[in-house]
Amino acid sequence: MDWARLFPAVNVTYTGSLIPFYFLILVTIIGTIRGLIHIFPSDGGAHSIAGMDVNVDGGKNLIAIFAQWGTIQLLLALLDWLVILRYQFLVPTMLLVVVLEHVFRIAIGRLKRLEVNTPSPGTYGSYILLPLAIIAFVWSLL
Repeated sequence: MDWARLFPAVNVTYTGSLIPFYFLILVTIIGTIRGLIHIFPSDGGAHSIAGMDVNVDGGKNLIAIFAQWGTIQLLLALLDWLVILRYQFLVPTMLLVVVLEHVFRIAIGRLKRLEVNTPSPGTYGSYILLPLAIIAFVWSLL
């Protein structure tokens, strides 16, 4: 396999501040961990983290959906790692993706509320990460 064709070298460099770059690294670490948590534990984090009752009809389907969601999170994190390690000029683009992810997570969370006793850490995380991601995104463009 010709890896140079799959991951071509580019002559473009990231000229923004390093702080948004490091913020992307932090978000990517979190995303990698989230993806792995949704894939590997037996409940996919649905009960142990999100507090959902998985001992109901369809509980196994909920766990399966969490695992599939984890694969998407892990795939997005892998793209982030590719940007961090090889294509740093795309840092603003990936930060925009982080912004949009949290905008959509918050909006969909309001439209389709989860019925749980305690909101998951991701619920709070989106409200914390969204303004930070917006700042990092704008900062990366300066």
